Amino acid sequence: MLKRIFSIIFTIFLIFALLSSPLTASAYEVTGFDITAKAGMLVSMDTGEILYENNIDQRVYPASITKIMTVTLMLESEKFDPEGKIAMTESALKLVLGTGSSVSHMVAGDEFTQLDLVYLVLMSSFGDCTYLAAEYYADSVDAFVAMMNDKAVELGLTGTSYANPVGLHDENNYTTVRDIHKLTLYALKNDIFKEVCATSRYKMTASISGQRTLSTTNFLQDTTTNYYYQYAKGVKTGFTDEAGRCLVSTASYNGYNYMCILMGCPVGAAKRYEFEDSAELYRWAFNSFSFKEVANSSEPVCEMPIELSLDTDFVPLYFKEPFVSVLPNEANASTIVVKTYLNSESVEAPVKKGTVLGKAEIIYAEKIIGTVELVAGNDVEASGLLVLVKHIKGIFTSVYMKILIAICVIAVIIFIIMCIRLNMARIKKRKVRYIPYGKGERKNRDE
Repeated sequence: MLKRIFSIIFTIFLIFALLSSPLTASAYEVTGFDITAKAGMLVSMDTGEILYENNIDQRVYPASITKIMTVTLMLESEKFDPEGKIAMTESALKLVLGTGSSVSHMVAGDEFTQLDLVYLVLMSSFGDCTYLAAEYYADSVDAFVAMMNDKAVELGLTGTSYANPVGLHDENNYTTVRDIHKLTLYALKNDIFKEVCATSRYKMTASISGQRTLSTTNFLQDTTTNYYYQYAKGVKTGFTDEAGRCLVSTASYNGYNYMCILMGCPVGAAKRYEFEDSAELYRWAFNSFSFKEVANSSEPVCEMPIELSLDTDFVPLYFKEPFVSVLPNEANASTIVVKTYLNSESVEAPVKKGTVLGKAEIIYAEKIIGTVELVAGNDVEASGLLVLVKHIKGIFTSVYMKILIAICVIAVIIFIIMCIRLNMARIKKRKVRYIPYGKGERKNRDE
């Protein structure tokens, strides 16, 4: 009885706690400077924690950020051979004419390696080289664009559509910051992609144009600019009048790794805000946040009522694994809230240590920063007597038993009805008696 009362009280407490504390998914407030981008994100590559976000699901034009997908498909193609030769074509040069895209100034027939082509597309962002890649790896630009959209579906980029491999403005060439983040994480798994992103200068030789040195378009990596930031690497710049100034970059310092995505920074401004704002966000993150273990697996979090055991009424629940997050330096145990949600009001023995019985949400500043499964902290054996009682009770409360009882009741009722009818028939027979003739009837009978 006491266990049932406790279970009811415990459930009411959980419901009250859930309803009384509304949760939000907002990131931390950036202080000390303003962000000019129309949409953006700063996210930890170590934990996935979003430190800054703005319009991350809003549709934006990607400009040359599109080439992240282009290069990803190049590197994944069966035709890709880093040392294999490829030559510039007349068709690729014609496709880029009048588009406003940057060009390599190569001529038809200029031959270079496929690895060179990756640098020409990703580092220098040349439109003619991008069209060349589309033609070579898919036989046509249209076929390559179809591959891009198929890959977007495969990666779950639900807010993305591609109309060309270059990033030229088109109403059907769009994406979101969240999708860019997902795509870039995927692209960085490729070692060649990652190496190109980390390079600021690259020497190559074309068969006709001769030797040249390519320079990154990411000024955060260029020591000759005022925007150089020593901890930054790649990934891709982008610009059209409609898209604004765009930048996807990463930065690593002292064991911390972040990705910054800024879309729609001002065009024609005195400053290149995509670089300045990215560097400011990185400094803010490196100076203000640190790794913190906010959930360990050595101390019980809560208890869960247990049935069918004579040894204990509760089983302790622990975090399945430690949880580490990037949090503000001032965060501590007193500012972190752990909300537990059990799979049921109680659990029946036997229970094995490590069995998942619920989950816990880790909350900081009204934001869910992670979810950890709750598991049983020890084995709990079942009582044979209580199990037997449960089975007996189950038999008498089962549907089959209820049907059998109903049949028996109906049979008894039918038997009683039949007995009553039979008894009434016998009573009627006993009431039959002799009725004498009247005087008139006797006289007529004598005549």
